[in-house]
Amino acid sequence: MNATSTPTPAVLILLGPPGAGKGTQARMLEQRFGMVQLSTGDLLRAAVAAGTEAGKAAKAVMEAGGLVSDDIVVAILRDRLAGPDCAKGVILDGFPRTTVQAEALDGLLASTGQKINAAISLEVDDAAMVDRISGRFTCGRCGEGYHDAFKPPMQSDICDNCGGTEMKRRADDNAATVSQRLEAYHAQTAPLIAYYGGQDVLRRIDAMGAIDAIAQDLAVIAKQATA
Repeated sequence: MNATSTPTPAVLILLGPPGAGKGTQARMLEQRFGMVQLSTGDLLRAAVAAGTEAGKAAKAVMEAGGLVSDDIVVAILRDRLAGPDCAKGVILDGFPRTTVQAEALDGLLASTGQKINAAISLEVDDAAMVDRISGRFTCGRCGEGYHDAFKPPMQSDICDNCGGTEMKRRADDNAATVSQRLEAYHAQTAPLIAYYGGQDVLRRIDAMGAIDAIAQDLAVIAKQATA
């Protein structure tokens, strides 16, 4: 590479069930490496709001009560990857979810001269995850997150951050629903684990430890991927 060459933006994929900490870790990677987290939901909302061609197509499907096709999602992702803020790389969260989507993503990246640098599986203990997710709640005013066992507010029902007194719990953050979501995740993601393992880009991280320790493990992988 000569002095004027521009590095190819790295592409990391975070795999992990709901509650594994993908969002938290992605934000930490953003801050440390200047990468951009891209989640399917955020991409769709932004494209619809911007009125892009792909966004208009997605809006029509959603307003009709349908599921946005893989082709539309890939088109929206293609537009987003061209953004100047993605020059230092991106972290994909929530896409791909199937091997068909993974193959479509490979095709997209090949057309832009990019590739998957690492698909990182945040591995968790299912029983512990049920306890972790079913105990979480947030401040209704500022969104600060708490947990019954791991992070209770200093004063019961009063937000440490803003002093708010209205705490909210997601209706689906209960043991039965969480167990079902974990089962669905494993069934859906197992083929992706094999797919990226076959490409020799799969990396596994124990995501049951301390947030900072997990972040350090992720940083090592990200540094190698962006070198």
